[in-house]
Amino acid sequence: MRLVPFILITRPVNALVAGGAAVLGYLIATGTFTQSSLILFPIVALITAAGNVLNDYYDAEIDRINRPDRPIPMGEITREGARRYAIILFLAGNILCLFTNVFCLTIAIFNSLLLAGYARYLKRSPWSGNLAVAYLTGSIFLFGGAFVGIDGLVRNFLVFAITLLATMARELLKAAEDVEGDLIGGAVTVPVLLGVKTTGRIAFLFAMLAVVVSLLPIGAWSGSLYLEGILPVDGFILLSVGLSLSCVSGECVRLRNITTFLKAGMFFALVVFTLASIL
Repeated sequence: MRLVPFILITRPVNALVAGGAAVLGYLIATGTFTQSSLILFPIVALITAAGNVLNDYYDAEIDRINRPDRPIPMGEITREGARRYAIILFLAGNILCLFTNVFCLTIAIFNSLLLAGYARYLKRSPWSGNLAVAYLTGSIFLFGGAFVGIDGLVRNFLVFAITLLATMARELLKAAEDVEGDLIGGAVTVPVLLGVKTTGRIAFLFAMLAVVVSLLPIGAWSGSLYLEGILPVDGFILLSVGLSLSCVSGECVRLRNITTFLKAGMFFALVVFTLASIL
C-alpha cells in the first residue's frame, strides 16, 4: 500500500500548522512553554487531518472535475477507504486527548463533530459554513489555553474572538474571489446571494470588529508596548480589507491579493499577541 496518497489527502501542511497553532495558544495563555504542552500538537493535527480527509470523501464527485489530481479521483484511495481513514484519525486525536483535561476533551469532541457536519452539510451553506470555518480556526487557540484549565480559556478568549472575526472576513473575501465560477456551477455563497460589493462591506465590518476587540484593555493586551505593536497591524488589516470596498467582481478581489494581505496581517497580529504574553 502506497503511503504518499494517505499523507497528501490529509493536507499535511494545513494539519501541521494547526497543530503548531495549538501549542502557540498555550504559549499565549501562559507566556511560557512546557514539554507537556507538546501533546496538543498531534491532537489538533490528527483531528484537522481527519476533517480534511472527510472533505475529500464528500467532494469526490466534484473533485473529479475540479481537482482530478486529488488521491480519490486518481484512484489511489477509494471513497470508503477515505471514510475509514478519517474515522481512524478522529479516534486517534480524541483518544490522545484523554491525556489532557476535560476542557480540551470537550473542545476536541465538539470540533470533531462540527468538522464532520461541515464536510457533510455546512460547507455548501452560506453564512453557516463560513462561520464554522471561522470558529474552528479560532478554537485552536481556545484549545491551547484550555490545557491550562478555565483560566487559560479566559485568557485566550480575546485571541479566539479576534481570529474568528478576521477569519470570517477572509472567508467572505475568498468566496468573493470565486463568485464567477460559483455562479456558473450553481453554488450558493454569500457573494452569489448579495454581490461582491456588499460582501466586501460585510467583510470590512468583521475586520473592524476584530480590530475593536484587539484594542480591549484586558490583561497582557493593556500595555503600551502591546498597543505600539498592534496598532500598525490593525491599520494594515483594515487597509487590506478596505481594498475590497470598491470591487464589484471576483477578479478585482483576486488581483488586489486582498486575502493574502489579510492572512499576513493575521500572522503579524499573532506575533504581537505572543510577544505581549511573554513580555
